This record gives sequence, structure tokens and C-alpha cells, in this order.
Amino acid sequence: MNAKIAGRRRRTCMMAMVLGTAISAMGSSSAHAGADISPAAIDNVARYCTACWRNARLPADRWGECTQEVFSRLLTTVDATGWQMLLARDSEQRRELIRAIDAVKKQVARERKRTVPLTSVVDDDRDTFDRARAEVRDEVQLASEQLLSDRQRRIIDMTFDGWSVQDISRELALGTERVSDEKYKAVRKLREYFGRQS
Repeated sequence: MNAKIAGRRRRTCMMAMVLGTAISAMGSSSAHAGADISPAAIDNVARYCTACWRNARLPADRWGECTQEVFSRLLTTVDATGWQMLLARDSEQRRELIRAIDAVKKQVARERKRTVPLTSVVDDDRDTFDRARAEVRDEVQLASEQLLSDRQRRIIDMTFDGWSVQDISRELALGTERVSDEKYKAVRKLREYFGRQS
């Protein structure tokens, strides 16, 4: 039964991916049931979903699958003319998007509860790695409080959390060059500090 459900889910995700790619490829020159779904709308929804998955602390290897599941749900509930309104405040389409995102987050949370962590069954070197990484992060945060500006500290924290320069740029409303420059300066200060500690 579980294999049947998993197969159905994979087919649904694949269909959403194929449809998303097809819709993206159509661009503004072709009609889709009397209206166009712009590639920009699809891209905006994908970026919004990624931010939701990051904020919900879902595993990064599941983000693409979760986003495809949201697209699959939206393709059945929102018509082509409503895709431009998915991120508009106080619209029915946005409520559909939020419902789809919440449903996917709950589904992933239920799956996590049902699965037994492999670390309880098999020794995992990643646990040691995660502890070592947490210790390094603690040391970096202590040094950051002494050495870095608030902006540089925030950029380093976001980098530790896996944010790209482009994502940090959008979040902090700074140019990507400025984010890269601040990140470079922060890393240089930290390297000099830890070099003196050795």
C-alpha cells in the first residue's frame, strides 16, 4: 500500500515538474486557456516556497520535492488567471498557496515522526561532524561579537544557515556586491583572529 502511495506521489510530483517546465517554456507568446502563466510567477512561488522550507527547518534535500508538491496542489486549485495573484496580499489565490504550503509542511512533519532515525540503528559519523560544526560555530559567534559589525555578524550567521549571497542580499535589501564585500571582510577578520589564537 505504501509503495502504491509513494508511486502515485512521485507521478504527481513529476507531472507538476513537467507542467511547470512546459508553462515556463511557453513564455508570453502562447495562450494557456485564454491566459498566460508567466515564468516570473512560477519563479516567485518557487522562491517563496524555498524561504518557507528554510524557515520551517525542513531538510534541504527535501525542498525541491516539497516545492513540486505545492505546484501540484496549485495546478488543481488555481486557474491560469490566478497565478499572478498567488503572492498578492489578501487574495483567495494567496490563501490557496498558504494552504498548500501548510499541507506539505504537515506531511513532512508526519513523515519525520513515523521514521526511526538511522543514528539509533547505525553509527553515524555525521553526528560527530554536527557536534564539531556546532562547536566551531559557537567559537565563531563569540569572536564575531568582539570583532564584527552587526551587519557582518548577521551575514556570517545567515551563511552558516546555508543562505546564498543572493538570498542574503534580498533579505537585507543590500546589493550582492555589498554582501560579498561584507562577507569577505568578516571572514578575513575572523581568520586573522583565529590565526593569532593558534
